[in-house]
Amino acid sequence: MASSRDKLPTGKPANAPAQDVAQFLAKLGSVPTPRKDGERGRLLFGLDATASRQHTWDRACHIQAEMFTAAAQLGGLDIQLAYYRGFGEFKAAPWLSDSATLQRLMGSVSCLGGKTQIGKLLRHALIETKAKRINAVVFIGDAMEEEGDALCHQAGELGVLGVPLFMFHERGEALAAETFRQIATLSGGAYCRFDSSSADALRDLLRAVAVFATGGRAALEDHSRRQGGGALLLTRQLKR
Repeated sequence: MASSRDKLPTGKPANAPAQDVAQFLAKLGSVPTPRKDGERGRLLFGLDATASRQHTWDRACHIQAEMFTAAAQLGGLDIQLAYYRGFGEFKAAPWLSDSATLQRLMGSVSCLGGKTQIGKLLRHALIETKAKRINAVVFIGDAMEEEGDALCHQAGELGVLGVPLFMFHERGEALAAETFRQIATLSGGAYCRFDSSSADALRDLLRAVAVFATGGRAALEDHSRRQGGGALLLTRQLKR
């Protein structure tokens, strides 16, 4: 399959990322509650750490701390960092419950050029959730250089197991966008594009997913009432 890095972006208007944010928020509100009361949420945080993602990786190091903060009031959130880079390298850290440890771990990783390995991430998610339920998977990436049908099949398997995939797509190029949207749909999750002008929206959306993974829709609505801003937009979308 052709590399998504070689394809031209779609001809969508400049405000398309903002439109995707609104659609993402609406979709998030329709996903079934992912956990039972009294359980800690479990979120797999998957990142493309190939060379083109270095600036976004640095940003994610700061964003993930806010994800923990937003979830802490709801009984806590366990996060596992998984990433791929270089020549076939894929790593998954232990499940962590504090932001400081995860931030140190992410800060120790540098991005390396290489092909995408989204299939390895999805296979890992399947193995992990069969051992102990994962409530959500977040993926942040900019390209797709694998067989799309195979990735969609894995996404469907995760959907059957009740694990939604939330696909955050940097820049929104065409081939990756098509596959990422299908992955989100088949897993019961959601897709959202972002760029350098929507970094704040990305932060707010990741915090929203963390709250959702920890406490479901009710917790998400309460979070939006208290936080305002981008979170308030979420409340408005949920009420439609």
